[in-house]
Amino acid sequence: MQKKTFIPFSEVKIKKAIVVDSTHANGVMLSHWKGAPTPAAVQDDTSAAIVLHALRQNMPALDLPFVSANHFDIDGFVGVWALLNPERALEHEELLRQMAVIGDFRELDLNHPLAGEALKLVCWINAKERELFYKPFAADEAEEKEAAQCVQKFRYFLREFDRVLQDPDWERGAWEDEVGSVLLGYRDMYKSDTKITRHPEIGLIIIQTPHPVHYYALFSRTQGFDMVLACYDQNKYELEYKYTTWVDIASRPTLPRLNMAPLAERLNQLETFGRRWTHEAITDTGPLLRLDGDKLTRTEAYDNPTERDIYTSSIPVAQLKKEVVSYYQESYKNIQPRYNWTWKEVKDLNK
Repeated sequence: MQKKTFIPFSEVKIKKAIVVDSTHANGVMLSHWKGAPTPAAVQDDTSAAIVLHALRQNMPALDLPFVSANHFDIDGFVGVWALLNPERALEHEELLRQMAVIGDFRELDLNHPLAGEALKLVCWINAKERELFYKPFAADEAEEKEAAQCVQKFRYFLREFDRVLQDPDWERGAWEDEVGSVLLGYRDMYKSDTKITRHPEIGLIIIQTPHPVHYYALFSRTQGFDMVLACYDQNKYELEYKYTTWVDIASRPTLPRLNMAPLAERLNQLETFGRRWTHEAITDTGPLLRLDGDKLTRTEAYDNPTERDIYTSSIPVAQLKKEVVSYYQESYKNIQPRYNWTWKEVKDLNK
């Protein structure tokens, strides 16, 4: 396999490349995005895992000199780095898989023997990304968009990652604060005052816990579910579709996303405290339904629940849960879970 070079996404139109966690007509796609023509033999839940499958199988289509992606995130970065460092990647395959799951789906499982090391690496990337560059989705508000701006992130982390991979503790000063916050929240998820209610028939898990925690902790209890209703003290709520339904995952069938507008309208009929229930579009990466959600930027909505104000509702928790569950039980009653929903199918359902 020939040695590969990372190129900016803008160059893919003239240089055929392996395209990771993105799509482009002039590329070989290794991506879990909906509709991406990823070869069936290497499909997996994350784009990084798809790349690792392709490397393990020595897929002939990998014999291209260039690699690219149209955005920077942990899953995409791990996939790009693996293609540029195939021997090292296969040596650390399971660790890299864990990084991608934590980074993309926010599903931390500390029962996995490599999850702790993966968490350190993920939090190191998060910290250096904030310190040296810009937060996720901040490029949406800049003149130069993500596909162009992310190149500087890739170049830095492609240069530095192998050093930190050898021993994450060398960078303890960068990752320890976020890791500490995650571990405290993870512990809270298993305390007696955290109550979990599962509704697998609609893909919903309800987590009732005293206060917001880091996403990696909150979603640690959500494997196998695609919607999370977080209920905090003082009637503070957020309902979210996970990223697992923005992409095509290969490990299990899913239900399609449904418009949150009718549910928001119903909650606004019940709400008496003056704020409005708002919702994001079903095509957003992780659409939220919450009070005054329309006042959040994409960066704030993507950030951890601990970093944004969550407002008190007049609706009691038992009633709020009932409204959410009833809405989705009725809406999904004639829809069966399956693999690979297209965006056209999802949008047609929502008409």
